[in-house]
Amino acid sequence: MNIILNNSKEEIPFSDQITVEELLKYKKFSFKLLIVKVNDKLIKKDEFSKSIIKEGDTVDVIHLISGG
Repeated sequence: MNIILNNSKEEIPFSDQITVEELLKYKKFSFKLLIVKVNDKLIKKDEFSKSIIKEGDTVDVIHLISGG
């Protein structure tokens, strides 16, 4: 399956769909404060296991970092 992940073409070895949660595990995104958008739609953390990514989708994973 081919998607655009953080502005780069990415080939994911899943057939035709994957959940946001599965993608984060596959790509080893482990940072605690992540913002995820699929096709410019914000996905809430409690919806990661239900939200489906399909062939051709655009996914943005953003790390929130705070400091002072």
